[in-house]
Amino acid sequence: MDQTTSPSFTVEYIESPPAAEPMPDEFATHRVRRSVLILAAVVLAVVVVVTLLPGLGSVRNTFKGARPGWLVAAGALQLLSCLSYVLVFRGVFCRVMRWVTSYEIATAELAANSLLSVGGAGGLALGAWILRRGGLAGAEIARRTVAFFLLTSVANFVAAIVVGIALAIGLLDSNLSPAAGLVPAAGAAAVMALVPLARPAATRLARRSQHRRLSAALESVAGGVDEAIVLLRSRSLLVLGGSFGYMLFDVASLWVCFKAFGLPLPAGGVVLLAYLIGQLGGLIPIPGGIGGIDGGLIGTLVLYGIGATQATVAVLAYRALALWLPLALGVPSMVSLRRRLRREEHDIKACAPGDEVDVIGRGRVPAAALGR
Repeated sequence: MDQTTSPSFTVEYIESPPAAEPMPDEFATHRVRRSVLILAAVVLAVVVVVTLLPGLGSVRNTFKGARPGWLVAAGALQLLSCLSYVLVFRGVFCRVMRWVTSYEIATAELAANSLLSVGGAGGLALGAWILRRGGLAGAEIARRTVAFFLLTSVANFVAAIVVGIALAIGLLDSNLSPAAGLVPAAGAAAVMALVPLARPAATRLARRSQHRRLSAALESVAGGVDEAIVLLRSRSLLVLGGSFGYMLFDVASLWVCFKAFGLPLPAGGVVLLAYLIGQLGGLIPIPGGIGGIDGGLIGTLVLYGIGATQATVAVLAYRALALWLPLALGVPSMVSLRRRLRREEHDIKACAPGDEVDVIGRGRVPAAALGR
C-alpha cells in the first residue's frame, strides 16, 4: 500500500518592527499652534497694560525714544546666542551629524523653551524625542542630556563667581554692599563644588534602588557628570565657546537694550549678575516664562541699583527678542525635522556608540571617538 506523503508547510511569523515613538503630545502641531497663540495673547496683554495702565507714563515715553539701529544690534546678539546653543549641542551630543541636523535640533529646542518655559526642560524633552526617533539609545541620550544641562549651566556659575567677587572687592563701579556680590558668588561656588559629589552619590543610590526607572535615572546622572567632566577637561572649543557664548551674547542683548532706548548704560558686570539671578524666574511653568523671568529680571535689576523705569523698558524689549527670535528659527526646524524623521532621512543614528563612519585618511572610525 502506497504511502502518500502530504507536503509540509512552514509558517513563519515575521515580527513587524515596533511603531515609531510618536511626538510628545505637547509638541503636536495643534498644541504648538495653540501655544503660539497663547504666547501671542499674553504678549498682547502686556502691551495693552503698558499702553493703557495709569502710572506707566514714564515707561511709555521711554519706549517712544526707541533707536532702531540699537534694537537691530540687540537682535543680532540674540541670534549669536542661539547659534552658540547650536555649537554646545553639537559638541555634547554628536559631531558627526550634519551641521543642518545639529542646527535644526538645537533651534527646535530653543523654540520649545519659548513655548514651554520650565528652566529649559521643554526643549530638552523635545530634543530627547528627536534623538530617540533618529535611532539613538535612550540611555545614551539621558547621559548626554545630563552633561548638556551641566555644561550650559557652568558658564552661569563661573560668571556669578567671578563677577560676584569683583563686585564685592570693588573692582566694579557700584554703590552696592559687598554682600550683593558675595552671596551669589558663594551660592554658585557651593553648587559647583557639589556637582562632582553627585556622581558617587547617584551611583550608590542606583545600586540600592529597587525601582528600575529610578535606578536608570540615577545611573544617567552619574554618567552625565562623568561626561561633563571629560568634556571640560578636553577644553573643547565647541563646548566651552558655545556654553559661554550662549549666556554672554544673551546678557549683551539685554545690556544693549538700555542703549536702544537712550537709557544710561549700567555696569556690564552688574547687569550680568542681575541677569543670572533674575533668570531663576524661568523655573515658573508659564508659556515663554512671561511674568516669571520678566519679574525676576526687573526686580533683581532694581535691587542692584537700576531705576525701575529703565529696568522695565530694557527687560521688556530684551524679552520680546528672546521669545520671538528662537520661535522664528525653531518652528521651521520642527517642521523640517518631523518630515525628515518620518522619511528616515536623517543621520542621527551615526552618533550611537559603536557605529562607524568613513573618515578620509583614517578609514572606518567609531563615531563615538569623533564626538569628543
